Amino acid sequence: MKRIGVLLSGCGVYDGAEIQESVLSMLAIEEEGATYFCISINQNQFHTVNHFTGEVVDQQRNMLEESARIARGNVIDISDVVLDDIDGLVIPGGFGSAKNFTKWAIEGPEGNILPEIKLLLINLMNIGKPILALCVSPIVVAKAFEGSSFSPKLTIGTTLFKSPYDIQSFNEGLRVTGMTVQEKSVQEVEIDEVNKLVTAPCYMMEASILEVRKNIQQGVKALITLM
Repeated sequence: MKRIGVLLSGCGVYDGAEIQESVLSMLAIEEEGATYFCISINQNQFHTVNHFTGEVVDQQRNMLEESARIARGNVIDISDVVLDDIDGLVIPGGFGSAKNFTKWAIEGPEGNILPEIKLLLINLMNIGKPILALCVSPIVVAKAFEGSSFSPKLTIGTTLFKSPYDIQSFNEGLRVTGMTVQEKSVQEVEIDEVNKLVTAPCYMMEASILEVRKNIQQGVKALITLM
């Protein structure tokens, strides 16, 4: 049975992993006859946001501990990941990708990426294990492969339909890092067969939970096909 890692940056769209995208990824993986295990990193997140008010609060939270909320306690530290145990990786969206895994939300495409995250993604790419990045998480892929011999094709959404975010600005930033940007709607995924990379817009576009579920299903099916 294929084993797929789900890389979580915390718990909650504004300061960690997007919960709906995370859970729907786990569901889609099992629906395809594979199994998942959750991965996070034992470091504090950038900040904590009150998801009711949208305000930053004076609390310090740990990504591994917060991710355990989504994983029902069953999450492993990224430092304990054995590459032979992973057949593929899913990175859900959420601002944790832009605040915790990278500093894109604070410094734009010039922001750094956690070395542990970069190493995992590069190692997986080097041994031909496919990666699925959802929502805003293509920026994590972009920062991981910036300056490398890889030049993935990816999508973060499209300017042709409504989005709560500035898709054009994200596209420009991704190009700065050397990525080849494709525009896709929430009904589509981008499949880079050469680099074994799949990207899906999900909540980067104005979308219902049903549309996001179907988009994740598309992405997971493509991921497994690339294995």
